[in-house]
Amino acid sequence: MFLRLIKESFLFAVNSFAVNKLRTFLSLFGITIGIFSIISVFTVLDWMEKSIRDSIATLGDNTVYVEKFPWSFDPGLEYWKMVRWPSVSVSDYEAIAKRATRVEAACFVALQPEVIRFRKAQADNVYIWGATHDFDNLRSFELQEGRYFTPEESASGRNVAIIGYELASRLFEGAAPLGKQIIIAGLKVNVIGVFKKEGKGGISDSGMDEMALVPLNFSRSFINLRNPFLASDIMVRGKEGVNIDDLREEVTMILRAARRLHPGEESNFAVNKASMLSQGFDTVFRGINIGGWIIGGFSILVGGFGIANIMFVSVRERTNIIGIQKALGAKRFFILLQFLTESVLLSVVGGLIGVFLVFIASLGINYLWELNMHLTIANTFIAVAISGVIGVVAGYAPAYSASRMNPVDAIGYTFG
Repeated sequence: MFLRLIKESFLFAVNSFAVNKLRTFLSLFGITIGIFSIISVFTVLDWMEKSIRDSIATLGDNTVYVEKFPWSFDPGLEYWKMVRWPSVSVSDYEAIAKRATRVEAACFVALQPEVIRFRKAQADNVYIWGATHDFDNLRSFELQEGRYFTPEESASGRNVAIIGYELASRLFEGAAPLGKQIIIAGLKVNVIGVFKKEGKGGISDSGMDEMALVPLNFSRSFINLRNPFLASDIMVRGKEGVNIDDLREEVTMILRAARRLHPGEESNFAVNKASMLSQGFDTVFRGINIGGWIIGGFSILVGGFGIANIMFVSVRERTNIIGIQKALGAKRFFILLQFLTESVLLSVVGGLIGVFLVFIASLGINYLWELNMHLTIANTFIAVAISGVIGVVAGYAPAYSASRMNPVDAIGYTFG
């Protein structure tokens, strides 16, 4: 019996849609805009969160990063003091490599922007990474083509480089880059490899797509490693089974001794770990998600008012039909269900159209900018659930008023 009522209510709703096309369109439009707004926000947030967490994952769970500044806010540190701290140096790296007992691999990296040229092509402000040989053991990456440095090339400081995918596209415009000579800071450098494209997003906008990696000993030709404002860090990975906090403590003690800091004296460096970023971003994304619900909630509210208004109009137009149905024995529940079904169906169809528009928009964005943004199944279910709830809430008052009508008054309303 219940299924029969649902079927008849559904048929009534479909017939109402067919008869009142303009009204149906206006109702759908309101809820479509609302669902499109909220699901668009959620889709963008999901993409941002996934990109950033994937970037954090490349840092490694058992790796610490020695840098001048900490990754997380410390109320006990004053910024003006941190600015005066010395940059991480090669001597710091050598102290860790020599004295650490819990370290499996360590790598020193110095960064500096330079102009890179190939024939008439030029790329400005490209970050050159000068790194010790263990870079490939510390930083997760793949090569599109070519190879990594040999130990001899790293030790002797050969003029070789591995360049990012986007940088290769800008300089060579489709030509094969391997074996070609580029000019970095006025020096000739042989291209021996190209990094696989990482794409935009994550912690940095372009990752390794627009950089060039060279051996540290070669980078000494144009990077002043004694510069107190040098952009540098040391990546340190612990041995298997070593706790990340124990590794961090050992690295801290070694560097304090190497820098001759007295007991009780504040450390003038930071030993960071990936979980610092994760914890920070957890708080950020919780706040952004709340903001997304608030922004999308206003859009949904407008759509809900639109459906409620249309349903009141629908009840008013069909007052005589309601009276006839009740005179023929239709129960209040049937009338209530009839209008609720129409309201929910309107809302869900509008929501599905909104989801479809988000899907089309994500395809367009991925085609134009290759951001790897996708509409998730979870967001689709959220959209349908929200639409259904809005349909029930917006349609209940009109449906209830219809179910409570007196059949005699309802029939006489047309002739009155």
